[in-house]
Amino acid sequence: MRMDLMTKAEVDKVEPIALDAKPIRPRDAATLILLDRKGAEFLVLMGRRHARHAFMPGKFVFPGGRTDPADSRIPVATALHPEEQARLTAGVGRTSPARARAIALSALRETYEEAGLLIGQKGAFATTRRDWRGFAEHGVRPSLEALRFIARAITPPNRVRRFDTRFFSAWREDVAVELPDGGPTNELEELVWLPLAKAREADVPDITRAILEELEKRLVDDPLLRPGGSVPFYRLVRNRFVREIL
Repeated sequence: MRMDLMTKAEVDKVEPIALDAKPIRPRDAATLILLDRKGAEFLVLMGRRHARHAFMPGKFVFPGGRTDPADSRIPVATALHPEEQARLTAGVGRTSPARARAIALSALRETYEEAGLLIGQKGAFATTRRDWRGFAEHGVRPSLEALRFIARAITPPNRVRRFDTRFFSAWREDVAVELPDGGPTNELEELVWLPLAKAREADVPDITRAILEELEKRLVDDPLLRPGGSVPFYRLVRNRFVREIL
């Protein structure tokens, strides 16, 4: 599942919520932007959603989805960098360090499930959690130290499904195991490495294009994506989109 964020023009077309309607609380979710280098060019991994899907059919997206309860109980080989954790716990809402860790882990799990890429360290890993058995089967211990917090965005309140999505990045060399047939959920019918400029021109959701632009600017200033970079935060406030920095 992915965040569905509207443009300002789309927001203006939405009818107001009834006064007696209960606001839907956004669910935590995470997405992983996997990067590679080809000379001076940066490439990003994207997958195309199946055309038969009711939600964003045919769109190119990053692997990602909502944070599940089991994600909070998974042991890791390495923890989040302290500066990344600090930004994950900043901003609106109450995100504890434990919850920030679970959100980051969900980005790794979804990347395995949708793209067949296991990020971590080679070594024995045991778990009874069904969604994490792939890491145990392939001998990969999940690792969080390579993740960089790139952006955050919350779906507007006038949607049936709402997500508070954190966008992370990692490098291709952080992948310990790459399965040749992709992930077990088979949600993405095509996985491609695209230069950042071409990725922005692809058939992507508006919020994905905005995050790609943010990432491209950050890479110009910091091509290594060192810890502690500024994090843009998109949300709707009084029917207007705002961009804050965490």
